[in-house]
Amino acid sequence: MASDIGDLPTGAAKRARVREMFDTIAPRYDRVNALMTFGLDEGWRRRTVRLLGLSTPALVADIGCGTGDLGRLLASQGTRVVGLDMSMGMLTAGRPTAPPGVLADAAMLPLADRALDGAVSGFALRNFSELSAVIVELARVVRPAGRIALLEVAQPEQWLVKAGHSLWFNHVVPLIGSLLSDKAAYRYLPRSVAYLPSYGELATMLEDAGFSDVRRDLLSGGLVQVISARRGGSPRPSRREAAMLRRATARDEDDG
Repeated sequence: MASDIGDLPTGAAKRARVREMFDTIAPRYDRVNALMTFGLDEGWRRRTVRLLGLSTPALVADIGCGTGDLGRLLASQGTRVVGLDMSMGMLTAGRPTAPPGVLADAAMLPLADRALDGAVSGFALRNFSELSAVIVELARVVRPAGRIALLEVAQPEQWLVKAGHSLWFNHVVPLIGSLLSDKAAYRYLPRSVAYLPSYGELATMLEDAGFSDVRRDLLSGGLVQVISARRGGSPRPSRREAAMLRRATARDEDDG
């Protein structure tokens, strides 16, 4: 999926740009997000939780948690959740029911080795300035046989869906953002897809870091994707976790 990032910022400049942007759009982020996804984002998060495939109780980190929507869903099912984000604006804009949030850089997580049963993220991969470092950190903090599920945008392959997606994402979304929030931020967000590696590249990065059973689930006709994997090492997933994964695989995309 990745393409030439052109004049998009990289490294420290990208980190500063992303932090400033999310601080700016935080107050209306949830409202704009629901509008520009037609409310499908809630179903995408439910599918991500299913594909995480962890039984409760479990301790899970929500990396790049934003206002905490994904963490709230996990917590509602009995999972212990800690959110981490580098935007204080997003952390403070979260609802009172959001899990605890910590100001942190995903490339330097303030967590002990093998401290977690799993980790999730929602639309954060393309915003990390050092994605490979983030993946290595995930491998460090997730226990052997723990799991991750990473929700991100995708590029539809069916031509009609692809054309509609391009029109909406590259033209309508910036217009909505400029009317309801910040024009510059919602012009940047569609362009930020250029940062995202292809699935093959991302799978290789995960495997090199020590993850196995890497898989990709496309939702809503390929508008978004969930990349899930198991942390290498023994034991294999429990019977209950394996059953949860089979159900998630067999279930159709009712949520999106």
